[in-house]
Amino acid sequence: MLNNNSLALVIEDDEGHANLFCEALQKAGFEVEIIRDGRAAMFRLAVATPAVVVLDVNLPFVSGVDILRYIRSEARLVKTRVIVASANSLITATLHDQADLVLMKPISYYQLRDLSARLRVDDAPSI
Repeated sequence: MLNNNSLALVIEDDEGHANLFCEALQKAGFEVEIIRDGRAAMFRLAVATPAVVVLDVNLPFVSGVDILRYIRSEARLVKTRVIVASANSLITATLHDQADLVLMKPISYYQLRDLSARLRVDDAPSI
C-alpha cells in the first residue's frame, strides 16, 4: 500500500505530457499513477488520497475543472495539492483561486520536478 504522502496522480490524456509529468514527479520522490480520462480519475479519487494531482483541464468524459471542484469539495482531499497544467489560458485564468499552482503548457521537466519536490517537503497550504 502506498503512503499517501508519496502518491501523485497525473490526470492527463496526452501520452507525451503524461509521461513527462510522471518522470518529473518520480524524480521528486513520488510514486506516480497516470490516469488518462476524467471518469477514471473520479473513480480513483473516490478511494485514493494523493498528496499531489497534476491535472489537465481538457479531458475526455469529465473535465479537469469538474475534477478540481470535486477535490476541493472533499474533506478527505483537503491536503491534496493540485497543479493544473493546461494550454488553455482562458480557462486556467479562472482556476488560480482553486488550484495550488497553475502552469501553462508546454511545461518543462525541470520546472515540474523542482516544484513537485517543494510540495513533498512544504506543509504550507499553497506555493
